[in-house]
Amino acid sequence: MLHSPVTARSRLPHVGTTIFSVIGQLAAQHQAINLSQGAPNFPCSEALLRYASEAMQAGHNQYAPMTGLPALREAISAKTEALYGCRYDSEHEVTIMASASEALFCAVNALVHAGDEVIVFEPAFDSYIPMIELQGATPVVIKLAAPNFSIPWDEVAARISPRTRMLILNTPHNPTGTTLSAADATRLQALTEGSDIVILSDEVYEHVVFDGALHHSMSRYPALAARSVVVTSFGKTYHVTGWRVGCCLAPQALMEEIRKVHQFAMFAADTPMQYALARILAEPEHYLGFSAFYQRKRDLLCAALADSPLQLLPSQGSFFMLASFAHLSDERDSEFVQRLITRHGVATIPVSAFYRDGTDQRVIRLSFAKDDATLLAGAARLCEIGAA
Repeated sequence: MLHSPVTARSRLPHVGTTIFSVIGQLAAQHQAINLSQGAPNFPCSEALLRYASEAMQAGHNQYAPMTGLPALREAISAKTEALYGCRYDSEHEVTIMASASEALFCAVNALVHAGDEVIVFEPAFDSYIPMIELQGATPVVIKLAAPNFSIPWDEVAARISPRTRMLILNTPHNPTGTTLSAADATRLQALTEGSDIVILSDEVYEHVVFDGALHHSMSRYPALAARSVVVTSFGKTYHVTGWRVGCCLAPQALMEEIRKVHQFAMFAADTPMQYALARILAEPEHYLGFSAFYQRKRDLLCAALADSPLQLLPSQGSFFMLASFAHLSDERDSEFVQRLITRHGVATIPVSAFYRDGTDQRVIRLSFAKDDATLLAGAARLCEIGAA
């Protein structure tokens, strides 16, 4: 162990090891069934693997263009127009990134400045607030309350100030499984009209919306698309989260600034993966069938938990559903989750981890992005739990 004479002044003094790492280590230690991580444990398309291998064999192993492979950008532009009616210019308004996380970071880094305010809804994915704070900006946190976790638009209106530069959305939402509605989009448009507010819309689960509902992308609404940066994920869509390839769509004036950051952060995403993704996008059945695929898994887990003491909350989209244990125990959700791992051998995530101040509504998050055997085995163990 080296002893450094240098004092590190942290730019993120409130950030430690993420809950995902903590739960992952504890689950491994106890060999728990993992219903905590939003990463599939089943294989991706064999065609996609073949396309990537063929790209490597064909010599596509050097840097891709900074903005992304033209064929992939064109395919994304065509897909977005077909699904949402918005035509992004593939040359100037679509950028392939080294993960959705990089796209989010580049957007915040490029468009938010010291002294700005950014509205964030909690529970929130854990990277949003650190990204804001690294810019010297102020996160303005608005809490979503169980069991509906709907956006309190009157509070949003009250919290908008002359310093508000950005509002971050996530739909379908991690961790709650909720989705935006047409009424939400209408209210958002009214609140931002005439302002200089940028909407950063994290839509990595765009193809995982249930029960025949529409995905209300910012790209679906012209007035919102004109002020939005939309971030999507190939990793989530094609079961290849380890490939780390995402996409960013935005009007040219915003994208020019985002690309300035991207070229120095990563420059380009992995080349052979981009070739493979461009080819598989020509086969829309792969992404058009995702809602039905994951809805079946959601319903399987719900049915298997019918006899459990947990109270399941509705999941409208994403890889996740929430479960309340408030009627069972006065434990903190973090304590309850640890008990599930150590006594029952199943790993979940405490929703308090998605609040900066640890707000605890005694709700846990379950992931159904698992093979059927894992879902059934995890559910069987959860059916055995009792009060503390």
